[in-house]
Amino acid sequence: MSETKKQRAKDMSTSSTAVRPSARIMGTTASAGSQPALVAPTHQVGHQGNSMAEDRSSLSSSLQALNIPNSKAKSIITNKVAPVVITYNCREEFQIHDSVLSANYTVGRISDTMPEHYLVLGEFFMVQDVNSRADVLNTTGSYGAPNFRKAKGNYPLYGMGQPSLNGFKQVLQRLESEAYEEVIFVCVREEPIVFLRLDKDFIPYTPRRKENLHENLLHLKRGVRAEQLELSIRKELCDLAKLNENIFYVYNNIEHFKDEPQHVKIVSEEDVHVTEEVYKRPLFSLPSHRYYRLPLPIEGAPLEEDFDAFVNLLRESPGLSVLRDGSRPLPALLFSCQEGVGRTNLGLILGALVLHQLQRAACTSKEEDTEEDKHQPEFQVIQNLICRLPQGQQVLDEVDRAIEMCSEMHNIKDAIYENKRKMEGIAEDYQIQGSSTKGYFLQRSVQSLERYFYLIVFNAYLHDQYPQLFAQSFSQWMCENAWIYRLLGSMDRSELSVPASLVTDGTRILVSSEYLVPDLLGTTKEMRVANFRRVLKMAVYGMAQPSSEAVSVVLSYLTDEKRKHSSILWVNLQEELVVEGNGQMFTPREPVCVEQPIPVCVQNLQQLEMLEAAMKEEILRCEKWLEVTMEQEKQMRMLKSCYTLQELFEQQKTIHPGLTYHRIPFSDCCAPNEEIFDQLLEAMKSTLAEDAGSAFIFNCSDGKDRTTSAMVISTLTLWHFNGFPECGDEEIVSVPDAKYTKGEFEVVMQVVRLLPNGYQMKREVDMALDIVSETMTPMHYHLREIIICSYKQIKTAKSDAESLQLRLKSLQYLERYIYLILFNSYLHLEKKDSWRRPFSLWMHQVAAKAGIYAILNQLGFPEFEAHTDSPLASLRFRWQQRSAHSLPIRGDFI
Repeated sequence: MSETKKQRAKDMSTSSTAVRPSARIMGTTASAGSQPALVAPTHQVGHQGNSMAEDRSSLSSSLQALNIPNSKAKSIITNKVAPVVITYNCREEFQIHDSVLSANYTVGRISDTMPEHYLVLGEFFMVQDVNSRADVLNTTGSYGAPNFRKAKGNYPLYGMGQPSLNGFKQVLQRLESEAYEEVIFVCVREEPIVFLRLDKDFIPYTPRRKENLHENLLHLKRGVRAEQLELSIRKELCDLAKLNENIFYVYNNIEHFKDEPQHVKIVSEEDVHVTEEVYKRPLFSLPSHRYYRLPLPIEGAPLEEDFDAFVNLLRESPGLSVLRDGSRPLPALLFSCQEGVGRTNLGLILGALVLHQLQRAACTSKEEDTEEDKHQPEFQVIQNLICRLPQGQQVLDEVDRAIEMCSEMHNIKDAIYENKRKMEGIAEDYQIQGSSTKGYFLQRSVQSLERYFYLIVFNAYLHDQYPQLFAQSFSQWMCENAWIYRLLGSMDRSELSVPASLVTDGTRILVSSEYLVPDLLGTTKEMRVANFRRVLKMAVYGMAQPSSEAVSVVLSYLTDEKRKHSSILWVNLQEELVVEGNGQMFTPREPVCVEQPIPVCVQNLQQLEMLEAAMKEEILRCEKWLEVTMEQEKQMRMLKSCYTLQELFEQQKTIHPGLTYHRIPFSDCCAPNEEIFDQLLEAMKSTLAEDAGSAFIFNCSDGKDRTTSAMVISTLTLWHFNGFPECGDEEIVSVPDAKYTKGEFEVVMQVVRLLPNGYQMKREVDMALDIVSETMTPMHYHLREIIICSYKQIKTAKSDAESLQLRLKSLQYLERYIYLILFNSYLHLEKKDSWRRPFSLWMHQVAAKAGIYAILNQLGFPEFEAHTDSPLASLRFRWQQRSAHSLPIRGDFI
């Protein structure tokens, strides 16, 4: 057994199996000859006092454990290492090692009434891949494969389920009779498959766990290829069969287990085929046949590297090039998964989009143009996508036509609506196996919509890159269009449809700011608001969420005889709903987790203000006692007065006409998205144009994270208007991880080296961070130093979920620091044009092409760990995590 195999057997275990004495076979047999040596210790016979009878007794036990009959042994030779068995025909020689763990083979059974037998890779039962009921179209007999079909229309697109060896030959004969000059076959399965000899055919089998015999081995680790696993499985099947008179147990009927398990005879590797042997060997008799393996996910959208692999297929296929001879027929594309439904359908749609690009002229008929004008997407995220994509409506219509062409077995748009309908049909959420049922259908809805979303994006990529012969991979193209990932992260907008009555019927409760926000700076007594502070020598202020009284106190403070600010810009950064009731600030929360915010993903500020207005009206309308969480405990309160944030500041404008109020919501912990920088800069530019001596106030819920980010952005902006202070000599820091508390992470320095005057850009940001943090020492919070602090906490996490959350936070903090450096570079480089080009556009047109998003798409801490498989390193998954659901689902999927 190889080192890899030994490690796998060590790592894999199952509670349903019991380990029996196992064996390692050595000698002149085929199995022994091909079995690499084990490092595990072997059983050694004692040097003294062991009789021949004891040796033979031990050997007899070993033979019984291995299911090798005693009658097979002609002679037994004992020695100081292990006994040797020579069979009667003198053709086989076995050396038996009686150590239980020496071979690391595992045995198990499906149930107590079924026989025990060896398990593949220490854990898996071999189950027949496709049962007859999966063949809905009943095509196995006539075409050779389950659910074999041709897509609608004239494109040579075919799909099918998993065939046997003879069935695949029958399919190829069928396509050959259609006189296709080229057939490109794509297996889209991720899971390993082996084909076992049965009569004159080879039938596909897959390894499965006892806990779910209907589920294949999916989600392989990065770098593990199904082809490698198949070779390992075949080798192990042959080895295990040798231990049981060339018999291995498999399962054909896992519904009723009648006559199970079945016996399959495996004498040599020729009795087991892997997919390459089944699908590649026809190349020698059919030169026009080509085979690719392109694993696609069962649920959700393919990864960027999956699309890259498909693009490589297009690059390698002359028949699919835009330079092809148009007078020759298109190649036939054949896609196959297990049952020929979900993944096959996805492959067919991808094929249809490709063939459409090659036959664009054939898709301009008047009838199709009429069809294009009829469709408008229902989902907001799709509307936003096609509005920003070049020729967005045409790109969408082509995808919809491709979906319709390939919809005989499955329609991905129908799947979105079906899962949405099921989720919204659940009035009272309930748990199944510890998980929310509504959450399950929300996840399925999001996955289906994400698949549709990515098909539209991939078609836009084809429009752009097919004429350029794919100068960019899909991954590279996505990094240059990173705004698509921003849209993807805002896919779930269910909070927009949450009824305001949830706070009056007890489903959600109102929690006061006093309960949520500790006043670490001790400013409540004087300023009536927690954590009030000012940037040294600058008119930049920050605080927690103030009440109407606190707003009045702060504005009076800024306009008094000492400060004399006649123009004030106040920016509220909250993305939660907030109202003032009876003079106190409240926000709605779930009763089971009042500390967890409920962010509302909005397309525009008006949506957030409308939700707050609706909540205010509901509170005043109900006229009843409501449960609220105050500073110390839950109480019942009748809220006789209630105001929205907009109303609070409208009242103050009558007293302080120089006040300008903006609501610019963004998420806690992470970098503001590009448009947030645009809005903050534009608001400051407008205010400074009116009065260069204006004051700037920022608040979020607690005055800590988002407020500090905005204060740093404001400080940098003001320095660009008024001049930078002198940089002092760099302090020598003698603390643990000093290098990293100064922000000198490898990925940060990679960005710094890329930027013009990058070291200066970082130095200025560090100066702004330090000067803003000087006023908040009791908070023990520094936007730069928090990066390494969060990362080091990962090691002490008590659960995988906590570890994942800490990793996400540390990466978000790191990304935020990089964004501040990028924003400072933008301020420098675009200053000559008075920043007419927004930061978001600069990032897309300049930074993206310089490779900034490519760096952010591999974000991590290589100085502390080797390359990790964490998906959070990518933009796609890191930005989606902002909207990940851990709270009860209350609204509808929009």
